[in-house]
Amino acid sequence: MASLNNFFAFNVSFLLVLVLIAVDASADRTRTVEFDVKPGGVVHTFTEAVREYECSFTYASQGGTNEQWLMSVGLSDDDGLFSCSVWRPQGKSYLFFTQFKAELKGTKIKYANAYSQTAASGQSDVPLKPEEFIVGESTVTHQDGKFNAQLSKLSAIGQTRHDEL
Repeated sequence: MASLNNFFAFNVSFLLVLVLIAVDASADRTRTVEFDVKPGGVVHTFTEAVREYECSFTYASQGGTNEQWLMSVGLSDDDGLFSCSVWRPQGKSYLFFTQFKAELKGTKIKYANAYSQTAASGQSDVPLKPEEFIVGESTVTHQDGKFNAQLSKLSAIGQTRHDEL
């Protein structure tokens, strides 16, 4: 009976170690942090990274007071994709953005979109019109003269490496 208890205790300990390693690995792969978006027309940059991959959100905004925003960055289990999302948890931002740019370092962007929330519709995550922003190889940025100064969320996914045949 003692050997059965030892076997059981060993397996429970082993499983606990595996769970702790998995939790540790996910903390190493994803991160969500809060930051203040500050009005005043001054250009600000907020940056967060996972391993060697980095997301920078650069912006200038006017009106109101500071707003709390979130940035989430994550690396896929196979290290093939890096994602970055920047958003206002309350939905609509009361600030007017004069410019914005997200840059993913170490990746080539495969998908990106930007969103606003219009007061008239009351909906959150209304996609910006395609002409309001530009998706480059490693950046997503506002389109001068076309961007309507409303931003509530920005998401981008980049491929971290090329798999050659």
